[in-house]
Amino acid sequence: MSRKKVKELPQGAIETEALPELPADDEPQYPTVLQGVKNNMAKFDNCVLLTRVGNFYEMYFEQAEEFGPLLSLKVGYRQTKMGPVAMAGFPFFQLDRFLKTLVQDLQKYVAICDEFLISVSDKVKSGGLKHDRWVTRVVTPGTLIDEKFLDPYENNFLLSVHPESSSNSERPLPSHNDVQTDSTTDTEQIVGLAWLDLSTGDFFTQTVARSSLSSALTRIAPREIVLPADIVEDIKDEVQQIVGHDHRLLTLHQSEDDFTTMLEWNGMLEGPVDPNADEIFKLAEKQAGHQLLDYVKLRLQGLQLRLQPPRRKELHEILSIDRSSLRGLEILETARDGLGRGSLFHAVKRTVTKSGSRLLRDRLTSPSASLPEINERLDLVSMFFESEELTESVIFRLRRTYDVQRIVQKFALNKGDADDMLSLATAISETVSTRDLLQSSVSTDESPLRRLLLRFDLEGPVELQTSIFSAIDEEGLQQKHRLEEDEAASVAALAHDVVLQSAPEELDSLPKAVRSRSKSEEPNKDDIVLEEPWIMRRNASDILLRLHQDLDDLEGEKLALAERLRTELSAPTLTLKSTPGLGYICHIRSATGFNRAKLESLHARMVSSSKSTRSFYLSDWTRLGRRIDQAILNIRDEEKRIFASLRQGVILNLVKLRRNAAVMDELDVASAFATLAREQSWIRPTVNTGTEHKIIGGRHPMVKLGLEEQGRSFVSNNLVLDHEERIWLVTGPNMGGKSTFLRQNALLTILAQTGSYVPATHAEIGLVDQIFSRIGAADDLFRDQSTFMVEMLETAAILKHATPRSFVIMDEVGRGTTPEDGTAVGYASLHHLYHINKCRTLFATHFHALTDMTGDWKQLACYCTDVLESDDGSFAFVHRLKKGINRQSHALKVAKLAGLPPAALKVAEDILQHISSERSNLQRNATQNQENNQTSSIAAAG
Repeated sequence: MSRKKVKELPQGAIETEALPELPADDEPQYPTVLQGVKNNMAKFDNCVLLTRVGNFYEMYFEQAEEFGPLLSLKVGYRQTKMGPVAMAGFPFFQLDRFLKTLVQDLQKYVAICDEFLISVSDKVKSGGLKHDRWVTRVVTPGTLIDEKFLDPYENNFLLSVHPESSSNSERPLPSHNDVQTDSTTDTEQIVGLAWLDLSTGDFFTQTVARSSLSSALTRIAPREIVLPADIVEDIKDEVQQIVGHDHRLLTLHQSEDDFTTMLEWNGMLEGPVDPNADEIFKLAEKQAGHQLLDYVKLRLQGLQLRLQPPRRKELHEILSIDRSSLRGLEILETARDGLGRGSLFHAVKRTVTKSGSRLLRDRLTSPSASLPEINERLDLVSMFFESEELTESVIFRLRRTYDVQRIVQKFALNKGDADDMLSLATAISETVSTRDLLQSSVSTDESPLRRLLLRFDLEGPVELQTSIFSAIDEEGLQQKHRLEEDEAASVAALAHDVVLQSAPEELDSLPKAVRSRSKSEEPNKDDIVLEEPWIMRRNASDILLRLHQDLDDLEGEKLALAERLRTELSAPTLTLKSTPGLGYICHIRSATGFNRAKLESLHARMVSSSKSTRSFYLSDWTRLGRRIDQAILNIRDEEKRIFASLRQGVILNLVKLRRNAAVMDELDVASAFATLAREQSWIRPTVNTGTEHKIIGGRHPMVKLGLEEQGRSFVSNNLVLDHEERIWLVTGPNMGGKSTFLRQNALLTILAQTGSYVPATHAEIGLVDQIFSRIGAADDLFRDQSTFMVEMLETAAILKHATPRSFVIMDEVGRGTTPEDGTAVGYASLHHLYHINKCRTLFATHFHALTDMTGDWKQLACYCTDVLESDDGSFAFVHRLKKGINRQSHALKVAKLAGLPPAALKVAEDILQHISSERSNLQRNATQNQENNQTSSIAAAG
């Protein structure tokens, strides 16, 4: 059988397929475990295979040689009849660490093959149990569930893209308020999107126009994108470019079955699909959803899903921000270095919960375009803003909650442990406390808080909370963790090459610290540690209480037996032990300090001896030890049953728990906005249905903070866009603050429609449907596009899609070419925005001729910034805008600030003076020629 080398695995779009059954192989085979690895590597041939062997996850064959060095793991070799086999591995408790490197950093699929104990018919073997292994899951960047390296402040979205079939694709381009922006009626292909976060159960769908696909991908920011295997090349290429640029994974996947109805999804959702869902959702998004769920089922190997029902993201309900604007406005990360610090999200984040931070990110990238929703959010912020004491009380309780969305999803996926259960119970308790606190603060039935509180549904969750606290023993759980940490330390300390020298089948002979059983195994009697703490309280159930009483009686018998043997054998150091390797032994810490004749009369069988100890088997202790072990197993089984009952309680309350958590997230965001507004002296904006902007004393939310950190003050500015002045044409020097002014007004619009207060002294904003930003440019060598090409692509998108309700900021359009061409492009863009798009616009330029060319446009006004010079040659930028035109760019002043050598500056000044003189002469000659022509014409007429 031919094998692919790891370095030959596909690196961009990875194609998935159904997993075939392997044919019978009569050729010589490797030892059992290694042959199983070989088979799985063939079956999952585009995955890195991690196989659980005892307390380690191992890689073998060429994958060990390829990835061992990349993971800083020692590569060893095991001799077999088939030749040496490369091996590399790590302790099981380091799985998250290495998964992060493989999945997130190296963008690889990882197949996890776990180890289980199963019953066999041959009772001679292992007491009726043996090890078996099979792949339980394939991990990809988009199918992470509860890995510790998941970013708690971001969603981990897996996105499916499915273009609508050609027979249904030609339809009017969807736009906000159905405003057509060009003289022709556009028709565009519709693309269906479906995306989910397996760690929270969130599931969304949407349809977008083909031209808006890249912006949607940027807004959703998926970790992995799934495309149909037969998708058209142009869409595949565009998505490939985006994921390559953003370091995401692209997968090609062909669903086994065609989509028929959304009712098929019921088994994977927390509740049944709306009976009318097939009529509500569009075909393309339903196809995308079908493809998405099919892919997830393949990756999770049959793991039961309980996702939230799919929710449609309606375009007309959100303020659309295109791809370049999300980046240019630095909403989530800075344009220069891609870091979160310095972004809008970083500047306004005051949320105290992880899920609240995720909601904040979502609102900042998809602000509302619904006036009732915006005002509802602002009302809630106002309530917290007016009561600092209430805000602090709510925040105190929010800090004590946990990430309920991700915790309940663990249980929905049959994961989660006792710690998660206790965290959930604590979160429910704090939710009840928050509800009670807020109820006492509600003044009227029409209060937005009243409507929010009505969404709480706590009856079932409170009963669950009581059951959890009354069942789980927190002290025993903490003791268990201490033992696990000690055991993990023992495993880590063990030289890994010891394991490499051992055949996997021989690992059962290693010390317990090396071969502790996996969570999914049934306990083996050799693994029993009598001191292991209990997770459940003794009285968690009547059965458990009786079992503990039985164990107490047996422990009493053990004490009595030990005391009797010490007396009969005259051996005060005698102890009764149960060890993984030797079983039930009697141990004496003396080679001679016991009655040898009496010991022989008891028919004891010697196990081992040394100069200072004796160990032997005794039938009385063996029988009693087995009864104790069985009692322990019975308790463990009952604890599992109780925990399973608690997990079922979580599943039964899944919908309520998720909805309550969503309310707490909204409270977190609202109280955070109120805290921010109080800190920064922000004011509540007025959002209305008009098409005007009136912002007095506006400040840039990020630049202001940056200047204050440097001990400098920020200069605020006013903006009034209305029926008299719909477009502002802004001129002024470099570093005069034009770009900052443009950005700040776009950001204030986003904050207002997010539901936040804004940094200004007064703000009235007409509802905006789309924000477009054309600011700054850089070569995109990845896509073979020059600076000017990037600029023109962004400009084209604005001119095609902006509507009268849009807000556009454009800076230096046309600067990447000659002054003549740049002026022409700038004028054409302004002309289109003014006469066709008819939208609110801030247009900054250094092409001063534009101010003359647009002088007769009634709804366009010119504003500028300036430089203040003193007699000694020093200067300062005046960042406050004033009405008028500034025809001086003051580029040499900026060059001087940048540190250009004096000699270079002198040359530049001479050239600038020469060019200015020539221009003056040309203008003077042109004027003289015009006057002469007029004189000649008069003379000829006379």
